[in-house]
Amino acid sequence: MTVSELKRTPLHACHREAGARLVEFAGWEMPVQYAGVIEEHRAVRRAAGLFDVSHMGEIAVRGAGAEALLQRLTPNDVAKLAPGRAHYSGLLTERGTYLDDVLIYRLGSDEFLVVVNASNAAKDLDWMLANAGGAEAEVVDTSDRYALLALQGPRALEILAPLATPDVAPLRYYGFARGEVAGRPALVSRTGYTGEDGFELYLAPEDAPAVWQRLLETGRDKGLVPAGLGARDTLRLEAGMALYGHEIDDTTTPFEAGLDWVVKLDKGEFLGRAALAAQRREGMRRKLVGFEIEGRGIARQGHAVLDGSGPAGSVTSGTWSPTFEKALGMAYVPVGLAAPGSRLAIDVRGRALPATVVDLPFYRSPR
Repeated sequence: MTVSELKRTPLHACHREAGARLVEFAGWEMPVQYAGVIEEHRAVRRAAGLFDVSHMGEIAVRGAGAEALLQRLTPNDVAKLAPGRAHYSGLLTERGTYLDDVLIYRLGSDEFLVVVNASNAAKDLDWMLANAGGAEAEVVDTSDRYALLALQGPRALEILAPLATPDVAPLRYYGFARGEVAGRPALVSRTGYTGEDGFELYLAPEDAPAVWQRLLETGRDKGLVPAGLGARDTLRLEAGMALYGHEIDDTTTPFEAGLDWVVKLDKGEFLGRAALAAQRREGMRRKLVGFEIEGRGIARQGHAVLDGSGPAGSVTSGTWSPTFEKALGMAYVPVGLAAPGSRLAIDVRGRALPATVVDLPFYRSPR
């Protein structure tokens, strides 16, 4: 795909003006960094960072049968969502494996917004439509109606509050409200993908540049910086959060990925339930774990985890952690190697790096 064929978010000009390094990501031209991944990562941990995540997809599901449809398509319990609340869930195959992981917002009694990954947006829409037969619900791609900003970090509330109405301080985690930010209509949710407190702002595309600039101006003396996809990835890895195409895909189940809490087997039938119930009864053969490298070297996605007889698992994500100043990552390993303290060896270009299994997440916010 050539640069001219890539999609651009409404903030593309803002990124160029800020000197961002732009790269291809899921068919979009996106900022991977501005001042540098390490600097942006540490700014989010210590103060705040502002991310453009407008490449994400948004699918509206509405009508009298909207709740029933989403109950059938996803493993979490949509019926327990009150208006003004969101939850994390997934779109699963009949095998109980991931088509995608999603956020579901309940906008009203019969209206939901499903936020999907950019790389899967078209596939997810087609899959939802194919499985909506007979439902009294409309499934519509509304991605073009939204730009999405993520304001993340311990000073995020302090930066956003003077610009937002109504007051966003009372919002609970995974709560949201409609209002205004910098005088522009917005849906403000208290969610995020960094392990820090923070907010995601759903805006009309034409309003996004003004809100972006106003937030950066307001937050500059509080340490706010623009942050790119590079820091977003290292932050989510430290927080032990799954990334589609790495920790989860159409070969992995929520149980294997340590996401048991999104699966409500007792809520009734849903796609993948039978396979997940069988895995719950029979047990798993592999499990996602966190690990720390001992000594020098960084394990990356695809590197083999070794036992005495050869490859026994594989790395899903790995990086050098700016917070802990050491190499760490996540990997699928046999359940016999999954206990914290278990010793691993990881094949990095023919060199067996020693590693130790540790609890996930690596990082927890002190808030």
